Amino acid sequence: MAAAESRPLRYFVAVAEERNFTRAARRLGIAGPALSRAIRNLEADIGARLFERSTRVVELTESGTVLLAQARPALEALDAAVRRAVRASEPHRSVLLAVKADADGGLLQDTLAAVAAEPGAEPVAVRLCGWKEHTRLLRTGEADVALMFEPYDPQGIDADIVATEPRVAALPADHALTGVPRLRLADLDIDPEDVDERAERDIDKQGVQDLAQLLALVALGKAITVLPSSVAARYPRPAVVYAPIEDCPPATLVIAWPEHSRSRGVATLVRAATTVAQRRGMSPPS
Repeated sequence: MAAAESRPLRYFVAVAEERNFTRAARRLGIAGPALSRAIRNLEADIGARLFERSTRVVELTESGTVLLAQARPALEALDAAVRRAVRASEPHRSVLLAVKADADGGLLQDTLAAVAAEPGAEPVAVRLCGWKEHTRLLRTGEADVALMFEPYDPQGIDADIVATEPRVAALPADHALTGVPRLRLADLDIDPEDVDERAERDIDKQGVQDLAQLLALVALGKAITVLPSSVAARYPRPAVVYAPIEDCPPATLVIAWPEHSRSRGVATLVRAATTVAQRRGMSPPS
């Protein structure tokens, strides 16, 4: 789809998100009457009303709701394809690897070295990202591959498991549980099915921006969280104790890429990461 052909959908999404033609026109940088005409033309082409309009509010019709759900990923895929095409034409292209700092299972440096040792391998550029940002970067074409812990949004993503590792509880140093010889999830009031989401939920609930801030709250006795052991090893804190949890399921590290990718550079990177993990004995049982 050419840029001109996608424009009506972009206009539609802007109005749907803003629920207001004036704000949408301002966001798009076009005149209000031109936006209104474009939406009417789109409705005529589709043969269905997309919005219920009144003097104060703009609401999606049922048809508009369906179109919005389809238009967003379609436009995202189009933009991603354009980004990848532009980068493929660059004379010194590289494979973009998205990874959160200190959340790579300790495999990043050896993986990069393994790729560099491959004859003719494309160089790898590391894109540092935040919590749960990896898959967005893959879907928008801002990264080619990602190294990340489960869980993740699998829409449009393929992945291989690279490694599994134990998890530990991050406790204030003076907490009563630091002396428990066999710590269990029940001691922490954590359900086994909630373990994967615990650190993310703790970060959201506490209103902090990253793991370092969350651990500061742990040190102050205001939070307890669960982390992969490799992450905990990179964040030593005098006022925080990392305690093994006897019945905690392991953390799973995956390497992921966009669905239908045919990039040889991505394939090389995936192979390198899994090989490094196997050499370290971190791969899950087959």
